[in-house]
Order: sequence, then C-alpha cells, then structure tokens
Amino acid sequence: MTASTAAIETNRLTKRIGRATLLHPIDLVVPRGAVVALVGHNGAGKTTLIKLLLNIQRPSGGAARVLGVPTQELRGEAFTRIGYVSENQEMPEWMTIAQVMGHLRPMYPRWNDEGLLEKLQLPPERKIMHLSRGMRMKAALASVLSFGPELLLMDEPFSGLDIAVRSELVQTLLDRTHAMETTVVISSHDLEEVETFASHVAFLRAGKLLFAESIEVLQARCREVTVTFRGNVAELAMAKLPAGCVAAEASGAMLRFADTHVNVESHEEAIRAMMPDAVAVQSEAMTLRAIFLALNKAGEA
Repeated sequence: MTASTAAIETNRLTKRIGRATLLHPIDLVVPRGAVVALVGHNGAGKTTLIKLLLNIQRPSGGAARVLGVPTQELRGEAFTRIGYVSENQEMPEWMTIAQVMGHLRPMYPRWNDEGLLEKLQLPPERKIMHLSRGMRMKAALASVLSFGPELLLMDEPFSGLDIAVRSELVQTLLDRTHAMETTVVISSHDLEEVETFASHVAFLRAGKLLFAESIEVLQARCREVTVTFRGNVAELAMAKLPAGCVAAEASGAMLRFADTHVNVESHEEAIRAMMPDAVAVQSEAMTLRAIFLALNKAGEA
C-alpha cells in the first residue's frame, strides 16, 4: 500500500516519558475507508497512539502521516478533515446543543447536520450541562459527523453507556461514515460491539503492536482446537505444540488450545497429522473476544 492510499501511516512511531516507554516503535498502515478497532487493556497505549496521530503529543521517535500530512504539521485547516471523539469529551457546558452546532457550522466548509439531531433524539434547546452521559456522547458525535471528516478517531466512546445508546450511536456512525467513505479508528473495550461493524483490528499490549490486519484475515488464521485422546496423555501432547499455538490447557484425555497460525485449508486434518494418537479433533472459528483473551493469556504466560 502506498502513502497516497493510506489514511494513516506510521514508521517506528515511539513515545517515551523519562525511562518509561509508553509506545514501542510501531509500524501501522490504515487503508482509507477502513473501520479499525483499536483494542488492548488499559495502559496498552491506545490513547497515547491516538494523541500522537492528532499531534496532541509529540513522538519520542519515528514519524507518522495522517491523510498524507506529517502529524507534526497538523494544524488549522487540516482539522476540518479530521474528527475526534473521546469518552471525556469537553464541550461548552453553558451552551445549548443548537448553540454548539451553530457555533461550529461556519468553521467547516462541508458542514451538513440535516436531520442528525432528530435521528439522535437530541433536544436542540437543552444545555450541555443538563445532558446525561449518553446524551453528551450523542451531542459530541453529532458535532463531529456534521462536518464530514475524512478521518474519525474515537477514544472509548461507548464506555459506561447502556446497550440502547451504544446501538444508536453505532448505527448513526455507520450510516454517516459509510456515506462519506470516512476512515474510522475506534478504541474500545467492548469487543462484542466493535466486532459487529469493524473491518480491521489493531491489537496493542504493553505499548507494543502485536498485529494489525483485517478481521476476516485474523479470524481465518485463528482457530480454537479441542483434541481428545484415548488415554490421559493430553499434557504430553501439549508439550509438543508448535509456535503459534497459545493458551493451551490439558486435562486428562482432552487438550484445548488456540492456533493463531492456521495456514491450511483442512485444519482438522493438519492437527490429526501432528497428533496421530488423537481420537477426535474439533477446530472452530474464534470471536474477536476469544482471540483477544487467548493472546493475553499467552502474553501473561
């Protein structure tokens, strides 16, 4: 992929504070039009990465380009093309929703909020200070989607919201960004939610990027395997598992593990060839949450 077709491109992007490394050198390419789920535990580096991409923080090393512009040159006009929503979004408390939208409208050449407040059931006359958390997130999203960003960065926007509000936000987000072909990067702990609409996933752990790829490719190469033997030999078989087989658990005649390097069409046959003493082999697709848990368990081990 060339820089011209990438919404985001980083080269050894790094962030350190004193002796602490918040973000180890990261190489990441996000294609235009992708919806990327940025996942990882608290402290994994998700917020740091987003702030570096927005030029809120300066990198300690490496470089990044956003919509073809070096991040350290992002200012003024560039931010009419880039949107940002976070769980702690700051908004003018004394303004009504209508006043916020009216204040922002002249700043953006592609502004279009037609029908958006109605769709999100936002009362225009209500002051920001009187909004619930869910309504505040709706207002923040409306203020960003209205100017038609080419890139939208979202930092834990669904945190603490009930399922009805989350679903409404997601559907509005998808409707608007699909029509505008917006690239979206969204950090979230809610893996079940983001799996329903994300096209790509980037997994950070302890400041390191483990992988970044399409969810289709990820789920094709990750399988949950259960192997049954005739005798209590599962622990012996577990010791012989090749690299890429993680989160293994053995109990008597049964062995379970996640294979993250599946590269054959008939995975069950490949496992049988590797374990000729097996009585039964079952290889199943994994959800994003299951993959996340397996990889975290492997990292802790």
